[in-house]
Amino acid sequence: MGMFARLAGLVGLGVLAACASSAASPGPDQPVRSLAEILEQAPASDWRTVDQNNLLYMQLPAGRVIIELAADYTPLHTANIQALARAHYWDGAAIMRSQENYVVQWGRDEADPRPMGDGQATLAAEFDQPRAGFEITRLPDPDSYAREVGFAHGFPVASNGARTWMAHCYGMVGAGRGDTAESGSGAELYVVIGHAPRHLDRNIATVGRVLQGMELLSVMPRGTGPLGFYETPAERTTISSVRLGSELPANERVNLETLRTDSETFRAVIDSRRFRRESWFLDPVGRINLCNVPLPVRVGG
Repeated sequence: MGMFARLAGLVGLGVLAACASSAASPGPDQPVRSLAEILEQAPASDWRTVDQNNLLYMQLPAGRVIIELAADYTPLHTANIQALARAHYWDGAAIMRSQENYVVQWGRDEADPRPMGDGQATLAAEFDQPRAGFEITRLPDPDSYAREVGFAHGFPVASNGARTWMAHCYGMVGAGRGDTAESGSGAELYVVIGHAPRHLDRNIATVGRVLQGMELLSVMPRGTGPLGFYETPAERTTISSVRLGSELPANERVNLETLRTDSETFRAVIDSRRFRRESWFLDPVGRINLCNVPLPVRVGG
């Protein structure tokens, strides 16, 4: 059975940081700042420049998608994906699947193999990491899938107290695998385009997130085959190239910065989303889901 088919079968089926905000709604006299104002007033030190060696630039006919690899969480997969990018493994590959409210998936057809360079065909599973060493900016709100949830090193994470893992939120990128834990490599990747499929957490390696160009992936025509696979080659979108940012000439790179998830500005962002103080909201709610917290990205100077 091919890797795509095996993945289809699958998906068809420490010190704690201070909490983002108090459980009580702020008083009516507290100044209200919009999200844009919060970010505009953030000091430069609250932003993190993304390492170009951890950025994948995927060129599609409609434009460019930029993905940050999560080396802290999946070091083996990150190194393998970097090796595959250096080997130009995905040049001429295709978007193979677009399933409504679920994922968009890409890779190479088994009938069209390509040398992997220094990359490997399979890797050990990297579904989670020891909890120690990850300082999590926790959400105070309960979560259905984990004892604690929050953010660390720029990504949404969950933990059971002993282990921590990245969560399957919108825009997160994962590595397809077969029926066994050690059957993936990052050669086949997917991005979450719908409601967060958190049931995939700790069942598959989550390797990064889309920082730019998500709108190009989320609007891919939905496949009409089982689980959104395209039924004919003509339906697929060809990938022109995938390159590491460190491989590109300086004038082709994008200096992306992400808001540090251990910063006071990010805590203010969480607070602004938990307590919706804008005049339109009649109920400030005072709660938020892990995957509803925005992770701001900007182009640096």
